[in-house]
Amino acid sequence: MEETTAELAATLTDGSVFQWLAETSEFLLRPWSLYQLLIVLAAFGLAHVLGKPLETRLEGWARGLKTSPHILRLIVAVMRRTRLVLFIALLAIGFAVLQEITWSSRSYLIGVVLRLALAWLAISVASRIIRSRFTSRVFALVVWGFFAASLLGVTGDIAAALDAAAFEIGDIRLSALTVLKAAIFTTIALWLATTTGNFLDDRVQRIEDMTPSFRVLIGKVLKIGLLAVALLVSLSAVGIDLTAFAVFSGAVGVGLGFGLQKVVSNFISGIIILLDKSIKPGDTITLGDTFGWIRELRARFVSVVTRDGREFLIPNEDFITQQVINWSFTDELVRLDVHFGVSYSSDPHQVIDLAKQAAAKLDRVLSTQKPVCWMTGFGDSSLDFILRFWISDPQNGLTNIRGQVLIALWDTFKENGVEFPFPHREIIMRTPVEITDARGTAKA
Repeated sequence: MEETTAELAATLTDGSVFQWLAETSEFLLRPWSLYQLLIVLAAFGLAHVLGKPLETRLEGWARGLKTSPHILRLIVAVMRRTRLVLFIALLAIGFAVLQEITWSSRSYLIGVVLRLALAWLAISVASRIIRSRFTSRVFALVVWGFFAASLLGVTGDIAAALDAAAFEIGDIRLSALTVLKAAIFTTIALWLATTTGNFLDDRVQRIEDMTPSFRVLIGKVLKIGLLAVALLVSLSAVGIDLTAFAVFSGAVGVGLGFGLQKVVSNFISGIIILLDKSIKPGDTITLGDTFGWIRELRARFVSVVTRDGREFLIPNEDFITQQVINWSFTDELVRLDVHFGVSYSSDPHQVIDLAKQAAAKLDRVLSTQKPVCWMTGFGDSSLDFILRFWISDPQNGLTNIRGQVLIALWDTFKENGVEFPFPHREIIMRTPVEITDARGTAKA
């Protein structure tokens, strides 16, 4: 560590960083440099004053445009930087005038500021393709900083200073320059991998010849594979020997095995679910007290939407270890049972016919699978029956169709004089009971 500190100090003192700073200070104190600085400050102030009202007018003009969304986004991105655009225009005018009336060296500073402003405008607008605002700003600052260092000719000095700030772990030498390169390469590679993975996944999801589960599996494999390749390529690109991480990765793997056991279990369970095709998006399932249809299969959980609009994120492991009812595993047909009873004065043959007719009138009850009704027993107060019918849309609810069938039975039985039972009770008094009226007169 002492040697590293000494190397860094030598680089800063013996290198050209301080020399560059001294030369820059001397250059800025020259008369023509001060004139150029005044021109830059004047252009900045004028752009700041005129930019706001001009931006308001341009915003009204942009709202009336009828063009493609991509072009409109580009126009809006530039319009929101009206002050910067005006600052660049004023600098360009000042630079052109100085080029005409004096030597080129006396407009050098304005030219540098003009190129830096143009670079910032182009980079900030181009970074809008990144959805994350924080990532977009960091990307713009890093790229612009590299451009500024290249323009000023100090990239070599900065790189040497960053490379001198290093430490060693075994055979691995990690410097600030290596870490910075790795961060930049990894960010770009992961962004490209994510964008490409989402694009390929979108194309795979549109292939109707594949089953939904297989489409989800292919999409996940593509995304994970691209991310892994991007990480390995980015680390190799900056000169990091991946074999040196063998012991470290083994230790991390053991730690993950113990600390993230549930996460790994859910991830593996998700892959198993996709391979055995036990559930797929759109299936109607029952897991414990949860009844709903599957909206999405994720790496760690399954999204299940219930009839009341709630969305349950159920871990993949539960679909492997618990009993799951998949109402649409083989097909969409589901048979439902409705139990009811009628009074003993009713004709059971008529009741069976009326029950089947009542169920067949409903739209959700399949006509291809005829409803059936059977008498199941002689109850205490009723003749007991079971009505069975089929539906093909369990995702639309089960309780509601059972309720509709019961209402249909009520209406049909009322129209045809079939009575519903109610319990009868016979009370036997073992001792004589004397009944009196309100005036106290006894009655037999």
